[in-house]
Amino acid sequence: MIGIIVFTILCGLALYFLEFHQSIYYTQIDNTKLEKLSTSDMPYKYTLDCYDENGHKKTLSFKTSRELKNAAYLKLEVIVTGVHAWEEVRYDELPSKVKTKYD
Repeated sequence: MIGIIVFTILCGLALYFLEFHQSIYYTQIDNTKLEKLSTSDMPYKYTLDCYDENGHKKTLSFKTSRELKNAAYLKLEVIVTGVHAWEEVRYDELPSKVKTKYD
């Protein structure tokens, strides 16, 4: 009985970290880092240096359905399995420690 309870709790924690625990990173599009893939649904892959709100760098890859505007700034939602979602943001929306990376 205790084993079932422990197993259920561990599964719940795993689900939380896989689905709901997210980190936010920011990046600037550099189309020289664009890789064209042969898949039809997401034919573009970016691998870019990204920064969290404290300015810590992490290299992330993500796929898109189209080529993005060069030099655009993106806010990335990252979960354990990788980039979950992204949206374009203005420079003035970047955290101050991220702005210093692009000045």
